[in-house]
Amino acid sequence: MKYDLHTHTKYSSDGFQEPEMMVKTARTRGLSGIAITDHNTIKGYLKAKKYETEDFQIICGSEISTEKGEVIGLFLSSEIKSHTFLDVIDQIKEQDGVVVLPHPFDNIRKNGVCPGKEEVKLIDCMEIYNSRCLRQKYNDIAFQFAQKHELMCVAGSDAHFAREIGKAGVIIEDNNLRKSVLKGKLDIFGEKSSLVNLVVTKMLKTWRTSIVNYPKLDE
Repeated sequence: MKYDLHTHTKYSSDGFQEPEMMVKTARTRGLSGIAITDHNTIKGYLKAKKYETEDFQIICGSEISTEKGEVIGLFLSSEIKSHTFLDVIDQIKEQDGVVVLPHPFDNIRKNGVCPGKEEVKLIDCMEIYNSRCLRQKYNDIAFQFAQKHELMCVAGSDAHFAREIGKAGVIIEDNNLRKSVLKGKLDIFGEKSSLVNLVVTKMLKTWRTSIVNYPKLDE
């Protein structure tokens, strides 16, 4: 079974796609499920959840901004309210969620957490393949770091558009995804996304937040 563990819908400030289209595209590409990890909200997941079926799982996640960088919580049950690194970690774990550091060493985007000794003790997983890392070395460094510190590994496309879904993720044999992630019983797959996708995402976010003061999607 294949899962993309890092995707964004229109409920991210730099996202575009309707949750329904994300799910339809993922199913078309042979995935067994996706994690909806919108920025600082689980609203996209709540909309996508209605399209879950017995053979397609939708995982509740969120990519939260903190003073140290972005942190993903997977298998959440409610919104993460804080934006302070330590509090975010605590709130994820209070929900029995899984703490993931996405694209931690991407020096181009510069919004990942570069973990020190204290941060390593608090996280569960390292994202060792992110399709939007323009340089493969960033993913390689993440993998080497995870090995050195005995962290579990995950991967995701970081899709902001339907065409990116399924470009990276994990393959498991057990039907319990959370258990497989925490025990490292999985394989990683991935390919690079186009630079065009990153440029359009940047333009979209700028248009929404700076030019037209794009409203929050609360519906």
